[in-house]
Amino acid sequence: MRQARALPLSRRGLLTAGGALGLGALVTACGDKGGSGSGGDGGGSWSFTDDREKKISLDSRPRHIVAYIAAAAALYDFGIEKQITGVFGPTTLKNGEPDVQAGDFPVDQATSLGNTWGQFNVEKYASLSPDLLITNMYDPGALFYIPDDSKKKILQLAPSAAIKTGRISMLEPIKRYAALAEALGADLRAKKVTDAKARFEKAAETLRKTVKAHRIKVMACSASADLFYVSNPKINADLIYFSELGVDFVVPEKPDKGGYFESLSWENADKYDADVLFLDNRTATLQPKALTSKPTWSKLPAVKAGQITPWSSEPRFSYAGAAPLVESLTKAIQDAKKVS
Repeated sequence: MRQARALPLSRRGLLTAGGALGLGALVTACGDKGGSGSGGDGGGSWSFTDDREKKISLDSRPRHIVAYIAAAAALYDFGIEKQITGVFGPTTLKNGEPDVQAGDFPVDQATSLGNTWGQFNVEKYASLSPDLLITNMYDPGALFYIPDDSKKKILQLAPSAAIKTGRISMLEPIKRYAALAEALGADLRAKKVTDAKARFEKAAETLRKTVKAHRIKVMACSASADLFYVSNPKINADLIYFSELGVDFVVPEKPDKGGYFESLSWENADKYDADVLFLDNRTATLQPKALTSKPTWSKLPAVKAGQITPWSSEPRFSYAGAAPLVESLTKAIQDAKKVS
């Protein structure tokens, strides 16, 4: 799913239910995959079993964490702040502003080890004296945004924790990031966290009711200069969750290797009918203004109707990160007319 070149459009098909559990029960709900620790500011022994079933054991709670930017953003939403001293992945735009994938994470707080695919400054990473490396895992065993050519050196410098973020419903990695955050010292009963969870649950229920009242076909997609990608709602974590809530997605007939999406030439971009285009909004992908020169794009019924809504195809797995995504999709479906 995440191959070097196809990466920006890969894990989720290009380039990826309900929240009944109480926050206090999240770690318990995750069984043996939770973490343990004692003392504040890193005091006491610490352990956590990640989604590779790998148990990480340290003499004390990690104080110097380096994380993939979306992972850092999710942990920040759950209350982990000062411990994250380094990040990698799409963190800032060319003008220095935060990338959409950074969420609310204060990007000027941490050292960037690389902003694009394939970039990871190993020397700079070593200088941070990392206690723990954290990233997503969209495919089994694959540490997202860790370059293959330097992976061995990187993993020798500190233990790594991977959270599964593909082929499962979005609610699961949200729970796992909550469990990891709590193990790292976050208070899951803090108002910031409980308010975000309440907002998320309300948004999910609203979406569930909306799709029952509006028969709208949605196509999750991504665009590049040469190809149009139709994402698979059976593989991408967020699309799986939205499907569980009742959203009617286009399902690609012939997904590419990895299963995340079907890549189409622009001549065939009209292969599937849809009322709403859920368009990948990552900075590495093309947005509507850049697609006006593509005749097939301009002829799509949803494009003609102006029924295009941004898709955060690499969601940050927290209640605070997911709630706005659910709300945005709900509004797009509410406002849409049947055009396919």
